[in-house]
Amino acid sequence: MSKNRDFVIRSHDRSVKYGIDSRQRTSKKMLDEREFDALIKSKQELVAVAEPFINQLYTFVKDSQFLVILTDEDGCILSVIGNEDMLQKAHSTYLIPGAYMGEEYIGTNGMGTSIIEGYPLQITGNEHILELLQGWTCSGAPIRDPEGRITGCIDLTGNIELVNSHTLGMVAAAATAIEKMLSLKRYSERIEADNMYIEGIINSLPSAIFTADLQGRVRHFNEFSYGMLGYERDEFIHIDCSRLIHGWPKIVERLSKKENILQEDVEVSLKANKNEVNLSAYPIFGSDGNTKEIVFVLKDVKKMRRLANKVTGSLAVYTFDKIIGESPTFLQTVAFAKKIADSKSTILLMGESGTGKEVFAQSIQNYSNRRDEPFVALNCGAIPKNLIESELFGYVGGAFTGAKSEGHPGKFEIADGGTLFLDEIGEMPYELQTRLLRVIEEGTVRRIGGNREIPVDVRIIAATNKNLKGEVEKGNFRKDLYYRLNVLPLRLPPLRERKEDIPLLIDYFMERKSRRLNKKKVNISASTMERLQNYDWPGNIRELENFVELIINTESIPGEMSPETIVKSAASETKKILSLAEVEELHIRSALEECSYNITRSAEILGISRNTLYRKLELYKIDVPK
Repeated sequence: MSKNRDFVIRSHDRSVKYGIDSRQRTSKKMLDEREFDALIKSKQELVAVAEPFINQLYTFVKDSQFLVILTDEDGCILSVIGNEDMLQKAHSTYLIPGAYMGEEYIGTNGMGTSIIEGYPLQITGNEHILELLQGWTCSGAPIRDPEGRITGCIDLTGNIELVNSHTLGMVAAAATAIEKMLSLKRYSERIEADNMYIEGIINSLPSAIFTADLQGRVRHFNEFSYGMLGYERDEFIHIDCSRLIHGWPKIVERLSKKENILQEDVEVSLKANKNEVNLSAYPIFGSDGNTKEIVFVLKDVKKMRRLANKVTGSLAVYTFDKIIGESPTFLQTVAFAKKIADSKSTILLMGESGTGKEVFAQSIQNYSNRRDEPFVALNCGAIPKNLIESELFGYVGGAFTGAKSEGHPGKFEIADGGTLFLDEIGEMPYELQTRLLRVIEEGTVRRIGGNREIPVDVRIIAATNKNLKGEVEKGNFRKDLYYRLNVLPLRLPPLRERKEDIPLLIDYFMERKSRRLNKKKVNISASTMERLQNYDWPGNIRELENFVELIINTESIPGEMSPETIVKSAASETKKILSLAEVEELHIRSALEECSYNITRSAEILGISRNTLYRKLELYKIDVPK
């Protein structure tokens, strides 16, 4: 045996120590269905990234009677593809998903041995320990993650007479390509399988992904590229990217300095007009270390953001510096909220009505690395139960009577890349809770009436004023969904637990309301302020805010009453002196503030159309912040 086959000797020695019997008929370790499903979920990233490369590799060898096999780092087979004859032969030798090909389970073989040796290698014929495998030739190459750890193995297995050194070369190239894709994925989780060396493997991705040299000549591209940019396939082959993408010289200059360009809005020239797209670009280095080509990823996110703003006004307005409070309990709550803001895990906001749960949700969004992405809110208690499903998951055209012919995206799609705020989650119908749990766990959503799984990257912030654990015990809320939501619990203290903040809040609302209503501030005596601090404020901050607005409108406050009487008296006095038009104006202003000046949501709460609301704004000369 030549020196470069010494790994076979080492493998045989290990196999003897493992007690491998050459007459062994199966692997010593096989997973059952439940165990295999759990493993697939844990290796979801590897399987997803490797799949297009495996399919492309199979197209090269499918006429040569080969199997393409993917394993995890322990040699457990995750997938096998081949023609019917080869799959039957594989089944007879137990080369099936769930079977472990590590040397300790089945002796010397292309997969297990390459994982242990740490480099691509080929095992042929009687180099296998098991007689069962000696009719095969196996070429295996380990796959390493960006940290250099082996995370799996790709293997070509065929009949022994097909042994060829080129087979090992293809496997090694595929493994290298998969490793490059895993590295690119670190830069952007929204970019799925891409590799410049194997053509056509990224056609299923809903993004324009293509490569070009530094002169702008297109090298490789997916089918979405020319369609998105308004060209025919034959036209796109001859596209000059230096004219297609505005600012080309600066892009080349930055990438030549080995920089990455991540999700920047640029202008591109379509066949008929111009359009703004979201661009990411990554340099491909040559052997000399210089940039030779560029990988581009283009997304028409402007269209999606425009749609999101139109439907929900999906922008987070509040930030932590706008939240008023200095009590120790409240400051601890704010500190914890900031700490978890960047987490992808689900956040559950708990607190009584009026404690500012949506204000906190928006502040978390604006403090996180998703601050420039959509913030979409859905009040599960304010929408009819029969509409929540279509609101959350969307629907395809013709899915039900009254559905739009072009279909409609749900809140998960609109919030893709950002945050979905589910207020009053305890009111969600029980039958929809299973679907919500599935979307949270799998990261994909299927529209009503559709069969396509749409990947979404959405961070969930749920809120409730109910005792969800109690609702679980009553059978009103799913236990598994409760624990999936309650990953990062955040309790907002009621106003009665932070009474030292009441003067600060009153001053804040006094300044804000007086300016908006164009009325004078009302002076509050120390004795009245003390009584207000001792009041329990069952409606919390919302009640306090309304109280301040009431006393500003009355321009006075009764001095010798209890806090509760003061609130009632101010409300009663307001009713006596305000006209119907004044009450309507106040109500509209209150709705606008509650909805962060979103016209669509304000109109829904007021029960009027958007056009009617606009007329009211003009009538009362109410300015809406841009």
